[in-house]
Amino acid sequence: QVQLKESGGGSVQAGGSLRLSCVASGNPARSSCMAWFRQPPGNEREAVAVIDRDGSTNYAGSVKGRFTISKDNAKNTLYLEMNGLKPEDSAMYYCAYDPWGCTLINGSPSLVNTDYRRWGQGTQVTVSA
Repeated sequence: QVQLKESGGGSVQAGGSLRLSCVASGNPARSSCMAWFRQPPGNEREAVAVIDRDGSTNYAGSVKGRFTISKDNAKNTLYLEMNGLKPEDSAMYYCAYDPWGCTLINGSPSLVNTDYRRWGQGTQVTVSA
């Protein structure tokens, strides 16, 4: 079965950048939907960005224009490039995987309506003011 392993988290000052990676092992499907979620301390997990099998993407409003999701199918790796980080971006970041592709809403991959079957253990991002 597919397993996910995140890396790249760390501590940065506001305005800084980080690049998160998520390696999928166990023969992930090319048709998959993959996403990044985050969970700040004491808060619920929220979707950050999603990328579908064809490379189409969708972002939460709070990160649009600052974060970029991408994937390298040859390396089975999902990325999240985070620029202009803010203290409110501090959270545990998780990658998620669904082998059947993203649920589409008005032709765009939905951030929240996909039934993700696999989750990573998370990588911590801390942004100081």
